[in-house]
Amino acid sequence: MPFALSRCLLPFSLLLLGACTSTPPSSISVSEDRQCPLSLHSGQKLIVSLPSNPATGYRWNLQDASAAQLKSLGPEVFSTPDSDLVGGDGISTWRFEAQDAGSGRLLLTYQRPWETDVEPAGLFDCRIEVR
Repeated sequence: MPFALSRCLLPFSLLLLGACTSTPPSSISVSEDRQCPLSLHSGQKLIVSLPSNPATGYRWNLQDASAAQLKSLGPEVFSTPDSDLVGGDGISTWRFEAQDAGSGRLLLTYQRPWETDVEPAGLFDCRIEVR
């Protein structure tokens, strides 16, 4: 009986060992800075999606993206869930790839570009750690 039990435990042990060495997901998506700080692996993608309505004059402005840790994969992309509604709310999305190991900051402000002396209406402030 002990031999049969050990034969059953071997596959189970290997399964548990494999779960411990799983690779991180290829991308991480965040939609609010309450999900921060973030720990990324080099090469991992970061997708940031924030609510936006450019028709009001407000835009998300990228203030700091820690160029050593995050490489931009393109400009902001604005999309609306209801494509028939002109001037409605939507989502602004940025894509980054984790680069060099270290700590950094991803900071975006939501404000009208011509209102430079006014506090931003929104803030996305996220600490980034790349391993």
